[in-house]
Amino acid sequence: METKTKSVYIAGSTGSIGTQALAVCKKHGIRVAGLSCGKNAELLARQAKEFGVKCVHIGDEGGYHLLKELLPDCEVTTGEEELCRQIEKSDADTLLDAIVGSAGLKPAISGIKSRKKLALANKETIVCAGQLIMDMAKEYGVSIFPVDSEHSAIFQCLLGNRDRDVKRILLTASGGPFFGRENLSGIRPEDALKHPNWDMGNKITIDSATLMNKGLEVIEAYHLFGHKPIKVLVHRESIIHSMVEYVDHAIMAQLGTPDMTIPIQLALTYPERMESDAGEVDFVKLGTLSFFEPDTEKFRCLQLAYDALAIGGTMPCVLNGANEVAVAAFLNGTIGFTDIPRIIESTMKAHTVILDYTMDDVFLADRFAKEYARSLL
Repeated sequence: METKTKSVYIAGSTGSIGTQALAVCKKHGIRVAGLSCGKNAELLARQAKEFGVKCVHIGDEGGYHLLKELLPDCEVTTGEEELCRQIEKSDADTLLDAIVGSAGLKPAISGIKSRKKLALANKETIVCAGQLIMDMAKEYGVSIFPVDSEHSAIFQCLLGNRDRDVKRILLTASGGPFFGRENLSGIRPEDALKHPNWDMGNKITIDSATLMNKGLEVIEAYHLFGHKPIKVLVHRESIIHSMVEYVDHAIMAQLGTPDMTIPIQLALTYPERMESDAGEVDFVKLGTLSFFEPDTEKFRCLQLAYDALAIGGTMPCVLNGANEVAVAAFLNGTIGFTDIPRIIESTMKAHTVILDYTMDDVFLADRFAKEYARSLL
């Protein structure tokens, strides 16, 4: 039987998910066994001191030397292999993987191999290596608890029901800041970073604006929940976080305020439900809940994700790798908003798919996608 997390290693602690997870740990007395981040050394040092953490990791080499000065009594490491080693030897019973992008894949593997419960906020782990990760988790007896609000909702809607009775999954999407906009040309990064409902990191916010985030979630849900049919619905209010329809046409939905505290906390405290700082839904004030079909012609990224899932094998990994490069290029002003799907599609067309793939094939496909996408810039 699953038990509440007693201690957690948070990979990606200085980002949006990581900082909210630390607030949950503080509220409910969950011990923080280790922390990692990409380059925000000063914030990582403050977190380590506040939570009495004895081992930390940073990706940035300059930040590594600063952390050694700021945390003289703490084990400080840098480099991908050292992060994986630190996770494996940690005495935490849970790994919260909140690293952005495909960089979160190897740490997730280390968490699974060291038999830690995996609270997964890094959807790219499943997108890139879906069946391999699910098989590995089964082999090591590890439970994966999704932290994405949509996948947490699906997980909750499935509880107490038989898998064979599921007809389809209804995955909700806010539609992002450009829903209903006729022309997507001329969009600036600062415009795309203004999400109407959620406060998230830059990369996932851009993915929400292109609808790629929903495409990646379709692929993730497909693997997490047993290859069920998945339909995306645009739901502007972001109150219904997703639904499951059963063969008798009964539909289970999970509702709540658009606050990531709720799914983060459930992933750490399940099977217990504990008091949350997230606000209540005022249905009278809310008034209505609206739903629309997504426009996959205008928002090509969602269709490209469906295409990658249908092709299978290493193609979802290539989709993700090209997207990471394209989003970074858009954020630094190298390309326009509408260039993002163009670069992804061109990279997918250039890839020779491996259907019966290994983990080495995944890493090679990721490298190919990023190198090819950069060549298009």
